[in-house]
Amino acid sequence: MDILTLLPFIVLIGAMFLMTRSAKKKQAAAAQMRNDMQPGTGVRTIGGMYATVKEVHDDTVLLEVAPGVHAIYAKNSIGAVLDDTEYNRIVHGDDPELDADGTVVPDDASSLTGESDSAEVAKIDLAKDDTADDAEPEDVAVKDVKDVKDAKDESKTDGEADSK
Repeated sequence: MDILTLLPFIVLIGAMFLMTRSAKKKQAAAAQMRNDMQPGTGVRTIGGMYATVKEVHDDTVLLEVAPGVHAIYAKNSIGAVLDDTEYNRIVHGDDPELDADGTVVPDDASSLTGESDSAEVAKIDLAKDDTADDAEPEDVAVKDVKDVKDAKDESKTDGEADSK
């Protein structure tokens, strides 16, 4: 056989070998991460829930998903073990960069306008104005529609009914 006919098969087998090798490395790293979990560390499950590890067993992990709420999960359901700063930033909203600057962002924009809280806010009256001049054409159009309905009703005799 010629080497050129075997070359595509060799390349295909080599690519498959490299793909399985990298997948095995990722699986080994994930297994090592799960085995290195310690009580008190923050984790993210594969479902996206953040929790704190309370106990680690052979195949299961006891997680505290909320204060006083514990749940048992399989070790394989742990997607990532987070370091303390990242866990606190995500779950508690603690950001050490903001604490270092001393910058505080307000929850609302009222403090950015410079107006005091006692300032009267102008209110817009959304009630319908009875003296509006533009109401007259609408009344004429409604009156015409009513006249057409009345004309249809008068054309019926006593025994007829609307069929729908």
